[in-house]
Amino acid sequence: MSHLINIFVEPGKTFAELKEKPTFWLPLILLTVLSVVMTLSYFNTVDSDWLTEHQLAASGKEMSASEIAQAKSVMPSASVMGIFGAVATPIVIAFFTLLIALYYMLAGKITGSAISFRHGLSLTAWAGVPAQLGILVAIVGVFMMEPQTGLESLMLTNFDPLIVQLPFDHTWSGLAKGFNLLTFWTIALTALGWRVWSRSSWTQAIVVATIPSLIIFGGMAVFTLATH
Repeated sequence: MSHLINIFVEPGKTFAELKEKPTFWLPLILLTVLSVVMTLSYFNTVDSDWLTEHQLAASGKEMSASEIAQAKSVMPSASVMGIFGAVATPIVIAFFTLLIALYYMLAGKITGSAISFRHGLSLTAWAGVPAQLGILVAIVGVFMMEPQTGLESLMLTNFDPLIVQLPFDHTWSGLAKGFNLLTFWTIALTALGWRVWSRSSWTQAIVVATIPSLIIFGGMAVFTLATH
């Protein structure tokens, strides 16, 4: 439990301890619980009819009145979306955690560092703890919001809406709304953990820590350019 505090105030010491005894369940459980709470609380608070219209408008597709009516008839209610989201969230978190942990293990083999798969899980889980602050902010926002509020408006640690506020039809709207500025904190902690565990240079540690984010957001940027 002390790691939850020390990852903020003494991250170097925390990773030194995790090197000897890598753990990952606590931060992963916390991430999952916070994400599920945010999902359920939002979709059970938002105006369901308004949300349907908001999602159709955000899709960017020009639709006739009949097409809009047909789409509304088949779209699930907000509460149903919340249930689907709550079920999918743990699966998505587990998938990406395992995938990134595998990447760190392979990176360790390539660089000659003794990074096991369990170490990869630990590094992924603990370096991501600060990003959970964004989820906490969103949860607080749910209990303060008007019923006709988009979920993206509650993500106050994302580039949009914190730095810019782009309309949905803007080319870079999806990327701006999806980029969490706390990602830089996660990268910094990952680089520190990698350096502590592998005794590598800062250059290697930063490169290893940055690659997953470059792949994710670089892929989003390429997709955006290819579809516009």
